[in-house]
Amino acid sequence: MDNIVSIQSHVAYGYVGNRAAVFPLQRLGYDVTAINTVQFSNHTGYGQFTGEVFSPEHVADVFAGMAELTGLAGVRALLTGYMGDQRSGEVMLDALTRIRRACPDALYCCDPVMGDTGRGFFVRDGIPEWMRERSVPAADIVTPNQFELSWLAGREIATRADALAAAADLRALGPRVVLMTSMAVEDTAADRIAMLVDTAQGSWRVSTPRIDFVTAPNGAGDFTTAVFLAGCLADGLGEDGPARALARTAAAVEILFAATRDACTRELALIPAQDEITAALRGPVPAHIEIERLR
Repeated sequence: MDNIVSIQSHVAYGYVGNRAAVFPLQRLGYDVTAINTVQFSNHTGYGQFTGEVFSPEHVADVFAGMAELTGLAGVRALLTGYMGDQRSGEVMLDALTRIRRACPDALYCCDPVMGDTGRGFFVRDGIPEWMRERSVPAADIVTPNQFELSWLAGREIATRADALAAAADLRALGPRVVLMTSMAVEDTAADRIAMLVDTAQGSWRVSTPRIDFVTAPNGAGDFTTAVFLAGCLADGLGEDGPARALARTAAAVEILFAATRDACTRELALIPAQDEITAALRGPVPAHIEIERLR
């Protein structure tokens, strides 16, 4: 069975980090090995939480034990998200080296969790620089939001051309695919939300109707990265494979957001929407999903 190793945060309540990523990947048929970098009671956005950040030694020990037991057989990809410090990041890269030694074709999908528009950075000092210098160059796929892409590329993003230039700058560091998980530029309609995927073969933008929340849910980026990775594994990174993955990802995100809004919850309604999400990720792209080739 195809395996994905996912190294990121974990919460007991809610759906962020591995809690947002593992279940949809399992529904798509992947055996997911989840290694948690933290274990909190809930997302920190609630203002109060309990739990702890695991030491790099703990994360390395868990990975080593798993690798010794399984031999890393059948690993198709490594997925990483939030990390507590640079030493934890180096543990992730050590894990990548071991995975690629066992499975040379395995992909590395890096969600460079650092900050967001309106919030700025919410990670420790040094993490953004480490991401740009160490993690991004090692990745096959990177999935920054607009704030993160702007910082990683070192340029402001206000127009479509800015976004394309920033994505190209990031690809020049090493990744083959850049997924911009939020795209709000001058020609983005106020009632739509957009994402962009950029590869050497082309660039595509997809938009879906904007869904408003009383309190925006956390974990959407973690979910988006996971299902986009699954799409890339299914359709490949060449030609228009990432574009097809983008369109299905957008459809799944729209379904999840609508279910979350209807449930009147600030946590992603992943369980109630699971069947519809899985069908969207496996089926044809819905007609209302607007995908546009930009180059």
